[in-house]
Formats: sequence, C-alpha cells, structure tokens
Amino acid sequence: MYVAVKGGEKAIANAHALLAKRGSGSDQERIASQQLRDQMGVLVARVMNEGSLYDPDLAAKALLQAQGDVLEAITLLRSYRTTLPRFGVTVPLDTGMLPPERRVSATFKDIPGGQQLGATFDYTHRLLADELATPEVPTPDVDDEPMPRVTDLLGHGALVEPDRPDGWDDPDPGDLTREPTTFPMTRAERLQALARGDEGFLLSLGYSTQRGFGNTHPFVGEVRVGEIEVELEVPEIGHAVPIGRIEVTECQMVNQFVGSADRPPQFTRGYGLSFGRAERKAMSMSLVDRALRKDEFGEREVSPAQDEEFVIAHSDNVQATGFVEHLKLPHYVDFQAELVLVRQLGAEFAARSEAREEMKEPAHDRG
Repeated sequence: MYVAVKGGEKAIANAHALLAKRGSGSDQERIASQQLRDQMGVLVARVMNEGSLYDPDLAAKALLQAQGDVLEAITLLRSYRTTLPRFGVTVPLDTGMLPPERRVSATFKDIPGGQQLGATFDYTHRLLADELATPEVPTPDVDDEPMPRVTDLLGHGALVEPDRPDGWDDPDPGDLTREPTTFPMTRAERLQALARGDEGFLLSLGYSTQRGFGNTHPFVGEVRVGEIEVELEVPEIGHAVPIGRIEVTECQMVNQFVGSADRPPQFTRGYGLSFGRAERKAMSMSLVDRALRKDEFGEREVSPAQDEEFVIAHSDNVQATGFVEHLKLPHYVDFQAELVLVRQLGAEFAARSEAREEMKEPAHDRG
C-alpha cells in the first residue's frame, strides 16, 4: 500500500534538476546521439532488442537521457513504443538471403560461400589501449557465390531436424505486446519473449545448460550478421514492397541428436535472432530455446533453463526492474502494520517468558 508523500513536489523537482546537472557532467560538450549511435553500436543494439523497437537513433537518445543506465534506456524505448500506431505487418524475413558482413561456423571449416570473420572481438588480446586507432581497412571482395545455411546442408542428408515437419502450417504468431502471457506458450511466443529478454539473464541460463544443468551439447552451426530488406504487403497493388533495411544477427545452434523407433537419429536445433550486432544475445537465445523444447523431444525437466514459466517470467528486465526498484517508494502503511504486529508479538513473548521464570522459582522463594 502506498500513501501520498505530502510536500514532496518541490523535492522531486529539485531531484530532477540535480539529475539533469549530473547528466551534463563537467563543462565539456555533451555527447551527440549520432556519436553514440555510430560508436556504441553493440550497446545501441541491446537497447533496441530489449526495448522491442528497431530505431538506432531513438535507442542512442534513450541511452543519453538515461545517462548510460541501460535498463532505464530500455524502459524509455518501450514506453515510447506504446505510443506508435500499427499500420501493418511485414513479410517474414528470409534470412537465408541475408548478405552477411560476418558469417562463421564452428561445425564445418569449408562451407559454400566461405567464412567471413568480419568485425569481431573474438581474436583481440583484451588489452586496454592508450588510444583507440582507426586503421585502414581493405575493401572486401564482392563474391556472388550462394551462401546456404549450414543447417540446410545438414538437412539434405536428413542429419538435422527440418525447419518444419511434414504437413506443418505456420500458425499466426501471437503478440506479447498486445496479449497477456499464458503458459504453456508456443515456440513462436517463447522466441518473442526471449528476443526481448535480458541478455545477462539469458547468457547465464545458456551457460548453465553447458555446465550440466540441461540436456544439451551445442555446436554453433552458423552465426550471421548483416543487413536485410524488410517488405510490407500492400493490398492495393497486390504484392510486397521494400520499406527499408535492418541489421540483424542470426544464430543457428546445432544440438545433440535424438532418435526413436519411428525416427532416425538427427541433430536438434536452437534458434536466435536479434536486432543489430548482438551475437552473444542470439547465441544465448538459441541455447535457451533448445532447452525449452524439452517436451518436443520427450526430455525430463532437470534444470531452470528448461522451466518455461521460470525463464519467461523472469527474463523481462523492465518488469524485474520495476518490481525491485519500487521497494524504494514509500511503504509506510505496510511497514507500520508489521511494526505494530512485531511489537505486539514481542510483548506477548516477554509476558510468556516472565511467566515461565516465575514457574521455575522454588516454592519456598514464592512463600
């Protein structure tokens, strides 16, 4: 229960002023949002993913307003998102046509189209530099060789489960931003929740599946990073038209095989797709996605990462932040009620203790 804080309006206004002053820092020039967008792309991508809105400019602006508090920036972006009208649904992305700026596979050395390291921290020495240099980068060779997914290569030999079982029709996906969450969820709904789930939480869960708290043995089939065209169906002209391009990261995780008397042994999959350059998020998402598919493969639930309600209910950092940080707000009535109860119980305990002591005294002392 909350109570109104009387006389706090001026204090709150002063707190806002102090916050703005602290955000401006010293006399140095403020950081431009364009600078943040261009030079902190990984951070901007995280805010877009967990804020459920692809807009690098707004994500950078939110980070500046939040003074680098990522969760506050995510909350700002989600709040803004609720004000936007919805005028259509885009055509599903065909990520098989994604022209990658980066493409790596840990399962095969030689793959059609080759591996492209692209921009990555994977092979850096993790040493702090005195100055951040901008070296010359050679112009990449343009290669029109097809780049099929690694999982498609495995699929040709029936070595991995298919994208869709025979006779499968894709259902209309639910929308977590418009419909209440109910359990159990479809895989499409789970992937929505994981896509905007907290990266650190999903990373920890994904890590747990590799430490024995899950029945997986993953290999990165492929990670792709690149820009892909987004299309929108226009009924008036009868076909889809491109409306822009977005940068995405896709991870196809190949996991341990399963089989039965009716089905040959096949590798299983985990899937992750994220806005921007977000490989860690996409990989974590794919690990957790596979763990949550336990029922499809008749696996026992033996770890937190396999518990759908635990994972989904606790992956939303906006809800988690609100619930934890609301404890700072006035709870005077609640606390006073418990304080009265504790004092009353304490008085009753003291009375009982005194009565027990009197009963222990020898009879001649009482006489």
